[in-house]
Amino acid sequence: MPSSGARILAFLAICVAGLCGGLIGYAVTDLQTDGSLAAAIGGVVGAVAAAGGVAIVAVLALRAMTEWRTVDDRRGPGSPPGPG
Repeated sequence: MPSSGARILAFLAICVAGLCGGLIGYAVTDLQTDGSLAAAIGGVVGAVAAAGGVAIVAVLALRAMTEWRTVDDRRGPGSPPGPG
């Protein structure tokens, strides 16, 4: 498993992306419509889309870190770096 720091950083990145996506979605929808309900829905859709996209990237990055660590453990200490 990736370190606790990496997992916490990934979680914080997802939260920040959701916040930013929500603000952007709200602002764009508020500029285009008159109703506050539409702007709120735009904010929620923006938040979910941004958080979902960053979550996918974060999961892929954490999996890559795990795989990298597994390969390094198989080589053993003192092994030269390189493929195989």
